[in-house]
Amino acid sequence: MRAARRVQEIQGATFADLDRKKKRFTDRTGLPVIDFSIGSSNIPPMDAVKETLSQAVQEDAAWQYSLGPLPEMIEAVQDWYQNRYGVDLEADEIFLLKGSQEALTHVPLVYCDPGDTVLIPDPYYPIYGTAPRLAGAAVQFMPLKEENGYLIDFDAIENPDEVKLMYVSYPGNPTGAVANDAFYERLVQFATDHDIIVLHDNAYSELVFEGETGKSFLAYPGAKEVGIELNSFSKSYSMGGARLAVLAGNAELVQAYRKLLDMTDFCVFPAIQQAGICALKEGQAFTEQVRNEYRRRRDYLIEKMKDAGWNIAVPKATMFVWARIPACWSSAQAFTDALVDQAGVLVNPGSNFGKEGERYVRLALVRSDGEVQEAARRIRESGLLETGDRSQ
Repeated sequence: MRAARRVQEIQGATFADLDRKKKRFTDRTGLPVIDFSIGSSNIPPMDAVKETLSQAVQEDAAWQYSLGPLPEMIEAVQDWYQNRYGVDLEADEIFLLKGSQEALTHVPLVYCDPGDTVLIPDPYYPIYGTAPRLAGAAVQFMPLKEENGYLIDFDAIENPDEVKLMYVSYPGNPTGAVANDAFYERLVQFATDHDIIVLHDNAYSELVFEGETGKSFLAYPGAKEVGIELNSFSKSYSMGGARLAVLAGNAELVQAYRKLLDMTDFCVFPAIQQAGICALKEGQAFTEQVRNEYRRRRDYLIEKMKDAGWNIAVPKATMFVWARIPACWSSAQAFTDALVDQAGVLVNPGSNFGKEGERYVRLALVRSDGEVQEAARRIRESGLLETGDRSQ
């Protein structure tokens, strides 16, 4: 028996292969692999969130089917969006998600018919490329170039009138790029002119390190007429395992999404919602601490890698570093394989994020200072920054 073609064609990460490579290095050297490949935060959530969740699960009512967002949760989201971005949201412009990944997967099912075109950036978070295909839609890439600050070039988009949906994400994963007011104004105008639905993935809004604070797409005039936004609790409040996010924006689009979820699933566990309410109401100081810690980790990693001979551009946001590979290597995958095999350092090859990532690798800021220092030493001593498969 075989799975459906739509599943067979998923280009997923080969975690089994990575595990084998890590095991092979450890078996040969007796040393652990230092893993920068996965962006799973190791910063614990604030105590008040854990205490709220602990108390909420004691309530018998929490264990009933969850049919929708709690009224208190809707109110907390409204207050947070107003205080943080100056955006007013009505109750029907908000829905809760079991993490942003849920909506990133389901949105094309809600808004696209088979054959519709979906624009996605390149490089991109992997589900962006998979979800439209699962819905039978066609994917059209928008190359993001380093020399253009990894911003979308609207003038280069072909046949925009044939596009139904576009994925946009700033601050961006994997690049760490941010967008300014002029970009968002152009985005709203572009979507309006061509009748395109915008999905703005705003997972890293609270992890902007320099300049202005992170922005909301919905804060710009006309944005609610053309799109929706995702905001996640995973990075800002270190609640990744809780699976909680917000879908907000155009009421018609939000309610269409809810229609699908009401038929296929239930809403977020009420105890998790209570923890989310606590985070939104009490978490401002915590998010600043998280932001400062990731900034410190970013600076430390870049400093140590520079000492090792690897000069990496400084990202403006997110919990990732997007590093250009040495010219002596033919591809990101070849460089990644050599790093784990010869230095015991695992990164994520940029080719996992699209064609435009071929000369880059992504490092997540999730390792201790000691591990970063050790990784830099191993890389320096391996000689892989000077001698690659192009120089052999």
